[in-house]
Formats: sequence, C-alpha cells, structure tokens
Amino acid sequence: MHQFTVEPLFGTINWHFPFTNSALWMVITLVCLWVFMLGGMKRELVPGRWQAAVEGVTGFIHGMMATNVGPEGKRFVPLVFTLFMFILLSNILGLVPIGIAGAHPFTSTSHFTVTGVLAVLAFGTVLVVGFARHGFHFFSLFIPSGTPALMVPLMFVIELMSFLVRPFSLALRLFVAMTAGHILLKVLAGFVINAGNAGIGYGILVGGPSFVLMVGISALELLVCVIQAYVFALLTSLYLNDAVNLH
Repeated sequence: MHQFTVEPLFGTINWHFPFTNSALWMVITLVCLWVFMLGGMKRELVPGRWQAAVEGVTGFIHGMMATNVGPEGKRFVPLVFTLFMFILLSNILGLVPIGIAGAHPFTSTSHFTVTGVLAVLAFGTVLVVGFARHGFHFFSLFIPSGTPALMVPLMFVIELMSFLVRPFSLALRLFVAMTAGHILLKVLAGFVINAGNAGIGYGILVGGPSFVLMVGISALELLVCVIQAYVFALLTSLYLNDAVNLH
C-alpha cells in the first residue's frame, strides 16, 4: 500500500504545512489541464487536432448540461468541465509508467480526502443554486408530488437523507474504483516480479499469465479512468438539474 502513502517532499522542514507528493501531482494535473486548454484558445477558423480535441470535450460537457439541465445548464459548463478534466487527468497520470525510471506516479483521486473535496464542491454548488433560486421552496424537492398528507413527514425524512448521502456516495465511488484498480495492478506486478525471480519455470507458468492479465487490466483501468470522470460529471449535472428545476 506504499503507493497510496502521502509523504512530504522536503522532509520535516515545514511539517505543519508540507508540500506532499499528493499536492505535487495535483499541481501537475492542473498544469496539464492548463496546457490542454491553451490549444483551445487559438480560435482558428479551421481548427487543428489540438483545438478540435478541446472543442470536442467542451462540446461534450455542454451537450450533457443542455440535456440534463436545459438552457440554464450553460452557466455550469465551466464547473462541470473542470471537475471532469481534473478527475480524468488525475486518473490517467496515476497510471503513467514512470516507475521504470525510479519515480512513482501518485493518483490523487485514490484518496477519499481529494474526492471528498470535489464532491463537497459539487454538492455545495447545488445547495447554493437551489436556495438562491427557490429559497425555502427548495425543500419541496424532498416531497414527491402526489404524496399523501400522512406520508409527507416520512417521505421528507427519507428524501432528505437520500439527498444528504449524495456527496458521500459521489466521493466514495471514485475513491474505491481508483484504489481497487491500482491495488490489483500492484498485486499482478508483484506476481510477475516474484515469479521471474523464482526461476524460469515459475516465470513461464505464473509470471507469463500474470503479465498478460496485467496488460489487459491496465487497458481496462484506462477505461475506468474515463468512465469514473464521466460518471462524476454526469451525476453533478443531474444534481444541478434538481437545484435548477426541482425535479
């Protein structure tokens, strides 16, 4: 589990506010996102591949918000786009095979504190938008239409608890998916290395299949990186729809 350990990069010089490996990789993620966005600021009439990629992602998020929220979803595109790209880049950077050069990537989204902050940011936006737009009428979200009067108190409590669990489930889903995938890859890599050190027989019988499986799991993990970023963005857009339209 050493790959998930958060460590200060400069010893104990500033232990109370250390610059950790987690912070470093989040900064790297933000720099990659900034560089990626530079390609979309050219505004060329005939876009190149870089600009087309940026416009494709922004168009994808814009379409998601228009579908799930409606015309007013346009104002939330920057937020959802930032969440989507930060999670996607963090997930992918954590899989970069730089360990062969002696360095070790760190997946920021494999820590519940990071995914929790992202979930609180999304959920806090939902609350601010909901109360700013509807005031105390926002609480009507927790009473489904057509609910019998006698069932209103019970349904209100159930719907309220379901609503309050949203940030926890949003953060936990991403955290568990990334942590489990990296642990599995680490275990398979351990099989390959130990089998190779044990001799040619073990290397062929155990290390070979483990290596093939590790390659397949790596490809699957790349797909999971994209899916988890998409799910986080999609659920955020659905929660914003509740705040805007009270559905």
